[in-house]
Amino acid sequence: MPRKAKLILNPMADMGRAWTAARDLRPIVTEYGNADWSGTVYPGHATELARQAGEQGYDLVVALGGDGTVHEVVNGLMQVPEEKRPELGVVPIGSGNDFAHALSLPDSPNQALALALHREASPIDLGLLTDENGRQEYVDNTIGIGFDAVVTIRSHRLPVVRGFLMYLTAVIQTIMLNFDPAQLHIETDQESWDLSTLMLALCNGPREGGGFQVAPEARVDDGLLHYTTIQKVSRPMMFRLIPEVMNGTHGRFDAVRMGTFRKLTLTSDKPLYIHTDGEIYTSFGSNLHGLSFEIVPNALKVVRGPVDSEQ
Repeated sequence: MPRKAKLILNPMADMGRAWTAARDLRPIVTEYGNADWSGTVYPGHATELARQAGEQGYDLVVALGGDGTVHEVVNGLMQVPEEKRPELGVVPIGSGNDFAHALSLPDSPNQALALALHREASPIDLGLLTDENGRQEYVDNTIGIGFDAVVTIRSHRLPVVRGFLMYLTAVIQTIMLNFDPAQLHIETDQESWDLSTLMLALCNGPREGGGFQVAPEARVDDGLLHYTTIQKVSRPMMFRLIPEVMNGTHGRFDAVRMGTFRKLTLTSDKPLYIHTDGEIYTSFGSNLHGLSFEIVPNALKVVRGPVDSEQ
């Protein structure tokens, strides 16, 4: 008997194109024969649907959408007791699909869905964000603080372009219009430092923004979180760094600091702009100045793509 599966679709992912992609997947679901559909209708709905799926006895929850949809589903699943928690499958039909890349999933929605329904799951790590007000969220891929959070905010306001071009356009806008470093005090389980910082990425996976390799060494099952920080630099230097970040070669520059940790705390002299897996956690008008981020090892069983030895 196949696993009882709940498919959670965000029809508005990829600027509404996800609905068309999901329609083409119906034959696979029909053939599988033990799956039900649910669609999201408001922000946060996927979290509720995933939690309910666990309570209703589903074995597998498949997130159909982008990184934001997966983020909500993960947070819903983590509300379910471990012994009842469904496994997670991902069908990447969003704009960035960076977490799907970290899982080595195929780009084809048909292939990704077939994989999710039929392949065994394996455990991955998650990160847990706790802010100074006690609010918590689980993070499957990356947190962006400062520059890349503003990029995310701006990307949500670009209705014409999509995918990687959307994020690249937002990067250029942010360099020109929101180039404002913050003084951060950071402590990890291994080190501490103070730095005038443009950007800080805290990573479970290697990539964000549809293709920026912010932490190329990060793996979702290595028992570590990774950080990448860019200190205050000139606008021309930031433009110089952008293609390096795209290629994952930015670590060779003096303005870049990279490392690993299991727990990190930080405070800022300015309000923190934050994205969590591409979802806006705090935006303009925020008054948040501190947070912590720690690893939760082997937190969730997820269907992943084949490793090199299997291909």
